[in-house]
Amino acid sequence: MTEDNLADKIMCECTGTTRGKIFNLVSQGLDFDAISSKTGVNTGCGGCEWEIESFIEALKEGKIS
Repeated sequence: MTEDNLADKIMCECTGTTRGKIFNLVSQGLDFDAISSKTGVNTGCGGCEWEIESFIEALKEGKIS
């Protein structure tokens, strides 16, 4: 998988929210709750919660850039 494909990876199937969208929102200073409010992630089946929370944490810790 290339870096371009990673940005297009859907992290929330219910809303179609991509990894790139979440990256951009975290870059704007939004946390999980604000991202959920803005995009609807974790408001459907809830299956994405762990993966998205882990992704946000990794971004904040600088493990992903």
